[in-house]
Amino acid sequence: MSMNSVNTNRQAIFALQSLNQSNGELASVQKRVSTGLRVADARDDGGAFAVASAVRSDIAGVTAVNEQLGGIKGVLQTTFAALNQVTDTMKQARQVLTRLADGAISAEQRTQYNAQYQSLATQIADFIGDANYNGTSLLGGTDIESIRNEAGDNFTIVAETAADLQITNAAYATAALANAELIGDFVDVENAVSSALNKFGTSMQYVENQITYNSKKNDALTDGLGALVDADLAKESANLQSLQTRQQLGIQTLSLANQGPQVLLSLFR
Repeated sequence: MSMNSVNTNRQAIFALQSLNQSNGELASVQKRVSTGLRVADARDDGGAFAVASAVRSDIAGVTAVNEQLGGIKGVLQTTFAALNQVTDTMKQARQVLTRLADGAISAEQRTQYNAQYQSLATQIADFIGDANYNGTSLLGGTDIESIRNEAGDNFTIVAETAADLQITNAAYATAALANAELIGDFVDVENAVSSALNKFGTSMQYVENQITYNSKKNDALTDGLGALVDADLAKESANLQSLQTRQQLGIQTLSLANQGPQVLLSLFR
């Protein structure tokens, strides 16, 4: 086919095709530069976008889990505060109960010590009753079941019964009664409080370790996601300048090609 035709301007067609290609590539690069992503949607890379969507879902899940675990940590911290205060108050109560177990004290002294002991018992009960976080208490006999990972796996923290952690709010009319309490139920409560502190300490360690692991896992997922979909902005910047130059040259070439028929017409003048 002759290249010198007024019906078909082949040079213009080729120039237009080249310009359209440059425009398409330039649009893709501009999209990567503006979003910072090599894969912004399924049109860029369907397979990578599907994987990225799944990873983003995992990241969102792990983030939500750590928020829930933060609440469980709050419950445990509140529980520790209560039990530590109970432990300190139990020490005071033991001192008073020991004095009540002394048969040599006077009736007036016994009355005063009994009043002091009952006040301490009331304080212990109040500390335990107030040990709630957002309406949840581990000292009220209700277990806590919490999620630990984005897969929905759970773990359970077994609660303590409040009555097992409280000393008897009673008056001891004789040294023998006080002594029986001192070596009996009082010791049982002390052991129960110590056991609860140990158990909840282990639970706190577990929760903190899980939170730390989830945070590190989220970091790893985020890094992997970046490697999968993030654009190399230094490379894209160089491509952008190159394509802009190609686009300008393509426009000039098309302009020159469109002048071809005018040259042919000048032959007939």
